[in-house]
Amino acid sequence: MKSTNRLMLAACLGMSVVSLAACKKEEAPAQQAEAAPMTAPTGTEDAAWKPYLQDVVGRNMGTISNSPIMYYLPAETDSDFQGKYDRLAEQVGNAVQRGVTAGNMVAFGSPASAKMADLIVASFAKAEPGSFNGARVLFVGAAVDNDRVKAAVAPSGAEYVFIEAK
Repeated sequence: MKSTNRLMLAACLGMSVVSLAACKKEEAPAQQAEAAPMTAPTGTEDAAWKPYLQDVVGRNMGTISNSPIMYYLPAETDSDFQGKYDRLAEQVGNAVQRGVTAGNMVAFGSPASAKMADLIVASFAKAEPGSFNGARVLFVGAAVDNDRVKAAVAPSGAEYVFIEAK
């Protein structure tokens, strides 16, 4: 009888410890402060731009739960800029032509905002109306490029989000 009581007491204590541990795990993330947003790099180095764009994309996922599709174009000072631009334009154009299913996000960013905007506008000219319904398109660039990208994306039905690179 004593051993049965001891086993029951041990089981109850064990469950209490597990419950307390679970509570502490749930509280831990709430206590952590969110890191401050990164600022846009002032230079054109890929090593600075890529983490910045990843930070911006992560902060603008909203209700999107799938991994974002990210497109990056280097600065125009890159030795193979035109080749990279042409390859990315073909890749994005093909993807946009196929459309994107609801719940996905396509993000674009570059230190060459005007060129990235040109690429987006040309690519979305190939999109079928409504082919991005329920999807999000994020453009990180210069404010002067926002309106033309927004107009090009609109017929696709995507939720358009613009973040000024600053």
